[in-house]
Amino acid sequence: MMRFSTLIKHPADWMTGESEDVDTIVLTSRIRLARNLRGEPFPGWATKERRVEILERLKPEVEGLSQMKDGFSQELDGLSSLQKQVLVERHLISREQAACGEGSAAVVNRKQTLSLMINEEDHLRMQAIRPGLALTEAYEIVSEADQELEESVEFAFDHDLGYISACPTNLGTGMRASSMLHLPGLVLSDQIGQVLQAVGKLQLAVRGFFGEGTESLGNLFQISNQSTLGESEETILRRLERVIGQVAGHERNARGKLLEDDPEMVFDRVGRAYGTLRHAHIIPSKEALNHLSLLRLGVELGFFSVETLRICDALLMEIQPAHLQLHAGTKLTPEQRDAIRAEIIRTRLQSLDAPVMNKHTADEKRADPPEDLTEL
Repeated sequence: MMRFSTLIKHPADWMTGESEDVDTIVLTSRIRLARNLRGEPFPGWATKERRVEILERLKPEVEGLSQMKDGFSQELDGLSSLQKQVLVERHLISREQAACGEGSAAVVNRKQTLSLMINEEDHLRMQAIRPGLALTEAYEIVSEADQELEESVEFAFDHDLGYISACPTNLGTGMRASSMLHLPGLVLSDQIGQVLQAVGKLQLAVRGFFGEGTESLGNLFQISNQSTLGESEETILRRLERVIGQVAGHERNARGKLLEDDPEMVFDRVGRAYGTLRHAHIIPSKEALNHLSLLRLGVELGFFSVETLRICDALLMEIQPAHLQLHAGTKLTPEQRDAIRAEIIRTRLQSLDAPVMNKHTADEKRADPPEDLTEL
């Protein structure tokens, strides 16, 4: 199996912006399935000895999946707190999984498109992540693993309730589908509240950068399904894809309208972000993410080359606290992290040309007539 150091050296295409499907609005799509063993207590109710037994039963089955050849497999008590946090920042395990120790494990395929958590809230949490709006592709990846496991593992299933899970909100399909969206136009134009309220009325959830209970950083929002019971996976995915496509349309309109109504403000925001990132020697995480968000906006508006988008997406991961400490090879104070973060950003943006911003560019990006938000 792959070592942790190898896993870190070769990040997935969706982490680095190196995929062919680089999108200025929808960064990634994720599908997560919750599954439990029939007749076994949920991890939160099980004794440590029982969790270890369940782990010993499930781990060989998961490692033996056809998609896990030459993958990464590690019990959580064999990882340092820093290593666990790196996996959280890469969205390969959850914050809840990182708090687990003996009796829990993470198994990740070589491409880091598929990861399985053993004994998190449920006995198994399987997730697949792909770049762009690719929910169906992600579902196919995780569904293949699910079907393969069902040949050798008996999951808890009820004819009326579907797959049984530790949390009632996951009953039914046990599926959470989500996409990460970059919405600076809606935030800058003060329309974000109105759009997210419309999304919420459709029984969809909106969360922050690291999921439930986290804030939006860098104008990044996760939109996911809330209901898992009484609908098929295909129905859930179709509705989510339609709504995400509509939100992306509102974002494009908002960007164009900002440029049309107040180009100087847009030029100023993007220019300041560029200047700060190119020359700052100390920069906190939140500030850096917000400035990188404005650089990404600048790409969509034609101020920078598309290559800038790839650099920004790679930096979103590289400047996270655990990644910085891994890079430095030692534990860092917040002040030290802020200095190293600024140095990494300056180095990566060294060859970036100054943005080309003028009224001509603004005219080319005029907004289309905005859609009625009630149509969401």
